[in-house]
Amino acid sequence: MNQDRRDLLRDAAVDVLAAAGARGLTHRAVDAAADVPPGTAKNYFPTRDGLLRAIAERCVEQYHRITAELAAAGPPTDRAGLATLLRALLANVAGPGRPRMLAYLELQSEAARKPWLSEILDAIAAADFAGLELAQRAAGLPVTPQRAATVTLALHAAIPHLLANGPSTLPAAGLDDLDRFVADLLDTVYPTDERQAPGLG
Repeated sequence: MNQDRRDLLRDAAVDVLAAAGARGLTHRAVDAAADVPPGTAKNYFPTRDGLLRAIAERCVEQYHRITAELAAAGPPTDRAGLATLLRALLANVAGPGRPRMLAYLELQSEAARKPWLSEILDAIAAADFAGLELAQRAAGLPVTPQRAATVTLALHAAIPHLLANGPSTLPAAGLDDLDRFVADLLDTVYPTDERQAPGLG
């Protein structure tokens, strides 16, 4: 099969899932979003589970592309650099990364009932915890696995609220000011009066 056409359909499927949710994910909707003849998506991905798998695999590919770009820029070397990185990740959720993250959250809901889908998405989550722990260590913070996981979980918990953009929820969660949110998160997990030494504790 034509790989360029397949990628076009996968990207269209991500957009459909993000815009219309799981109930709106149909082969016909994907064909329309990709501007291809009716039946094209079904030819490439015959079942709805096939569509979900294609979207999940595309999300994994996009995740690895983003992390590769971050790795090329080099790890943060201090607390301020880490704060800049975390703030940029959160800002991306409400900006160019919004469709991918909306699709990812829809996939997570589906994965609760589909173990095969959960297995695909698990690769993203596991890599996220490992990668953000490495970033915290590179920044010279007194990292423990528990502290590193707390930072990552806080970022993950912020994502649905940033996507929903609730006018009352964002200030309640401190997400109306991402610089302050990240600074407060790091100050809570890593109080500034602690000795800055990688791997302390």
